[in-house]
Order: sequence, then structure tokens, then C-alpha cells
Amino acid sequence: MECGALNTNLSLEPGGRLVITDDLLNGSIADLAVMSMAAIVARDGQVARAAILPLSVAASKVKADQRPMFERLFQLIEETAFDGGVRESAETLIAANFREAQIRELAQELGGTVGPARQRYRAFLDIVKLLIDKKISESSFLDEFLEFTRNVAGKLDFGIYSMCVDRMFVSEHIPLLVKVSLVREVLKYPPLVRKELVTNLLSSPKADRELIRYTEGELAGGMTQNQLTEIYLFTTLKRAWQAQKLAPGRPTI
Repeated sequence: MECGALNTNLSLEPGGRLVITDDLLNGSIADLAVMSMAAIVARDGQVARAAILPLSVAASKVKADQRPMFERLFQLIEETAFDGGVRESAETLIAANFREAQIRELAQELGGTVGPARQRYRAFLDIVKLLIDKKISESSFLDEFLEFTRNVAGKLDFGIYSMCVDRMFVSEHIPLLVKVSLVREVLKYPPLVRKELVTNLLSSPKADRELIRYTEGELAGGMTQNQLTEIYLFTTLKRAWQAQKLAPGRPTI
């Protein structure tokens, strides 16, 4: 709820990585309350739709006296979820009385969207390896990155895309000039995506200081004061989350 209220993507814990569809589909996150919250407040539509699948499976297996509880839960999702596709799915599942055939159809729809994008992501990792091994030029790598971004935009859950970009920013094997070019591209992204990626970079203790200084200079020259304030506040918040995570004896969310 905190992430949703702050208009940011869901994190597994303070300072941790973002939630991805795999966490919900492979059972890494199995708590019904957590999955319900993900379905409602996730800014990432793929993650929200992934959360509704195990919830619907659970609803299909409960005893008759527990069914009203799940129906009420799905009504709440239908009424309040941030993602329009999730609201429609919740409405459909309620109308279908959580029939197995309807759940399978929903799973196939999600799989048809995420599967090809995951394959494209794995293919792009091979391109990253070529760059590290100096078997591809920096300009060709940037072309591949732009093509990768176009192919997966809206089809690959943002958590995975974010991990990919974050790791490139901090990799000691990727030249600084390539990272600078990546920053230039990220600054062209829609506000929510740009905010997540830029604040991840600025708050990272592993990022090159020169790259951070360059990014701050680009932000100062191209953002409005309100945008700069928002990025500064989110960067400060993420640094605080990281400090909370690392502090000895401090519980994490």
C-alpha cells in the first residue's frame, strides 16, 4: 500500500528488488493477503494479473462456506484495482464462479503475453555478453537495447526490465560511455518508468560516481522543478530503505 500511495512499483522489501511475475506464478509469494494487495495496488499490470491467477485457483478450491469470502475479495479487486485488465478479470471470474476453464483461459492469456517477451529478454542477455566480451560494437549494442525495449514494452513485467537495466548501470564490464547512452535513453521514457530507473541508479551504492554526476547534470538541465523534487524525494526514500535493510537488528517489511 505504501508503494501504491507513492506511485511506485511494488518492492519485496525496503531497498530490495521489485516484485516480478515469477514471484507470484511459481509460488515464491504464497501469502493470500500479499497476493491480494499485489492484485489491487500493483502499478505493473503484468504483476497485477499474475497475482490474480493463484488467488482464483485458491477460490476455486475452497469449501462452499468459504466461497463468499473470496467473492467479496474479488469484488474489492474489481472495484479498486489500479489496473483495468485486472478489474475486468476479477469481474469475469466472479461471473464464471471461478470455473477451472476460465482460470486456464486467463493463464493462457497472461502466458501468451509474457512468454515471448521472456524469450526476447534471454536473447538480449546474450547481446550483453557479446558487449562484455568485446564481440559487438557499442553502437550496435545500443541499437539492440532500443529494439529490446520496443519489443518488451508493456509485454514484460517491469520488475525484470528494471533488473536488466539496473545491472547494466552497475556492471564494471560495461563501458561508461555505454552507460551514459543508456541514461540518455531512460530520460526519454514515460514519467513513472523514468522515475523508477533513474532513482534506482541515483540510490545505488554500486553505481559509478561519474555516471551519477552525469545523470544529475542531465536531470538538472532537462526536468522541471517538480520533477526534480519528486526524483530527489524518491532517491532519498530508496536510500533510507536500503539503510533500514542493512541496519543490524532492524526488522524488514
